[in-house]
Amino acid sequence: MKKMRSKLPLLLAIVLMLSLVLSACSSGNDNGNSNGNSSGSETGNSTNAAKDDSGNAAADNTAKEQEEVTLKFYFGGDKKAATDEVWSAVSDYVKSKGLNVKFDINFIPFGDFKDKMLVMAASGDKWDMNFDGDWLSYKQMAAKGSYMALNDLLPKYAPNLYKKYQEQGTLAAATVNGQIVGLPWTMSMNQRKYAVWRVDLTDKAGITPAVDSIKTIEDLDAFLHQLKEAYPKDKLSRSTPLGIYMERDEWVDLGFHGMGFYLNDPDVKIQPVEQQPFYKEAALMAKKWYDDGIINRDAMIDKEDGAAQWRNGKMFYTDSSHEWVYANPGFADPSYKLSSSLLYPDKKYVNRTALANVMAINRNSEHADRVLQFLDMLETDKTLYDLVQYGIEGKTYVLDGETANYPEGMQTTTSNYMEWGGQWALWKPQFMRPNPAYGKDFWVKEAEFAALPVNVNSPVDGLFISEDNIKNEVAKRDQAIEEFHKPIEYGNAKDVDKAVADYIEKQKANGLDKIIAEAQKQIDEYLAAKK
Repeated sequence: MKKMRSKLPLLLAIVLMLSLVLSACSSGNDNGNSNGNSSGSETGNSTNAAKDDSGNAAADNTAKEQEEVTLKFYFGGDKKAATDEVWSAVSDYVKSKGLNVKFDINFIPFGDFKDKMLVMAASGDKWDMNFDGDWLSYKQMAAKGSYMALNDLLPKYAPNLYKKYQEQGTLAAATVNGQIVGLPWTMSMNQRKYAVWRVDLTDKAGITPAVDSIKTIEDLDAFLHQLKEAYPKDKLSRSTPLGIYMERDEWVDLGFHGMGFYLNDPDVKIQPVEQQPFYKEAALMAKKWYDDGIINRDAMIDKEDGAAQWRNGKMFYTDSSHEWVYANPGFADPSYKLSSSLLYPDKKYVNRTALANVMAINRNSEHADRVLQFLDMLETDKTLYDLVQYGIEGKTYVLDGETANYPEGMQTTTSNYMEWGGQWALWKPQFMRPNPAYGKDFWVKEAEFAALPVNVNSPVDGLFISEDNIKNEVAKRDQAIEEFHKPIEYGNAKDVDKAVADYIEKQKANGLDKIIAEAQKQIDEYLAAKK
């Protein structure tokens, strides 16, 4: 008994030491999670962190508890000179709020954006978040499963942003097969077409159409030939007439492989654009414009940003929207002036979808939780919003009251940060400042324009057509669009009648009937569910 008693303190000491070691190991695993997706990153969630006196997350401890990670983002357009410096400041700020991240910010020119994103996704590249839209690669990327499902992550790591989406009801538009795969913007607008021209040039040439006097394709054709006659040696435009014919006939482009429907069709029957009467009309007009030098000869292959060409005086005419008729386009030369005319003002036209500008998280991202925490901070923190959108005060923007202006000597074309491409999906109406492009209450007026009776919501807004059963057919259709449709649209076809007829037959042979049947089935199911 004496021997047993003498060993007892030693055994207790050993047990105590083992307990401490196990506890330390367990703690180390929680805080050292390298992928940022589980308990280690939860400690940095500002919604769960301790609060300081101002109500902000008490950052010093939470930032230390998180392992630093780098978030790789892709936006569209050209990278501006101060981008890395600004996002370094963004990193410093969010670290002070408890989010321990750095940023690797990349840009892809818009002319290459769609193809580059699809190639990167197919190659299994790793990045964290990218800009996208229904006019770029979003629908194809979502259809191919390239974007991460956020059903569980979004409410957990971005509760404020999730609440905003619930209030607006916009998440349905970004939901594919029950999975939320995109983060839509929260703006309201309509992009019905305006004819827009350099009025300083037309005045000089003695061409003086009144505002809103050009209403039809025939009016526009006559005006553009006058403009070309006045400036025969200059490049005039990259705009094709197809979209104007679509507006005339109230055709809705679904953004689904050249398919659409007519607004006056209560059954919403999907049809291929190439079989519509207006398609040949547009092709004949495009041929005329190409031959007469109204459409630039290199328009089909020109990858330079069209908006930049317009601002820099490289185009004399473009078709545009209410936004860029009433916003400041940021002309490189202050002597450049624009005038405009609303085309087919009595025709119905669908409002822009919530998918017009989207942020999406790559399915291969290892830091989706951190991305969502960052986006949630952006939803509630005006200081962070100013940093991300406008940059560093005094270096990339200056404040004139509440207005964010360019620093002295800068403008849109020479900006070192402001008006960077792809920022639109991160716009927050509650924080937006007036700026050189958009004056006070600009977006209120834009929403009022979208609310006019002739501007309507699409009956299938929010529908995402799954391509699982027609992958081969849509791949062939897309290839034919690139090979045969683009030359027709840009006026490069030598014999329009033959080119259109051949194109129609080509697409029929590519499995058009199967595509229509599958898409129509999903449209009918969507409409039935809405009743």
